[in-house]
Amino acid sequence: MNKNDFAFLEGDVVAAAERLLGCWIVRTINGQKLIGKIVETEAYHQTDAASHSYKGRTPRTDIMFGPAGFAYVYFTYGMHYCMNIVTGPEGEGSAVLIRALEPVAGEVVMSQNRPGFSGVQLTNGPAKLCQALAIDRCFNGHDLHAGQLRLEIHPALPPTDIVRTTRIGITRDTHRTWRFYIKDSPAISRR
Repeated sequence: MNKNDFAFLEGDVVAAAERLLGCWIVRTINGQKLIGKIVETEAYHQTDAASHSYKGRTPRTDIMFGPAGFAYVYFTYGMHYCMNIVTGPEGEGSAVLIRALEPVAGEVVMSQNRPGFSGVQLTNGPAKLCQALAIDRCFNGHDLHAGQLRLEIHPALPPTDIVRTTRIGITRDTHRTWRFYIKDSPAISRR
């Protein structure tokens, strides 16, 4: 994969959140590829009170300040991991939360990681997809160009296939329409 494919991640976080739709997250476990197509995202920026980077650079949020193309993985509610892709110019705190994936390959292993679930129920939420792909804090700061967790860039989707709306599960800056999802995907977390 060419590093230039990731160039859009160095720009505006909102544009990157939309552009990531249709790209793949590829997780390799014991030689088995688990692949999910990104079907839902949310943008977060340091000027946004809902963002972890809003109060500035801290040990927890350091990775959000760049460079772009790395994973920001955090632990929430004392039990779940969530994965973000760092965006923007270095020194600017921004990242895109991966809210949902549509399983493409490796569903058997994903089901083992999330017993009792199958199909889109494996990855239709930020914590669910991390559990299905065995993504935890060890991937915080991981370069998504290569290795056991990587981002595979696919062609941009036409605007007619994308829905833009407000974000989910936040209490601050709730007016921002920084959530994007693929219109007809059955795998999104919420309509």
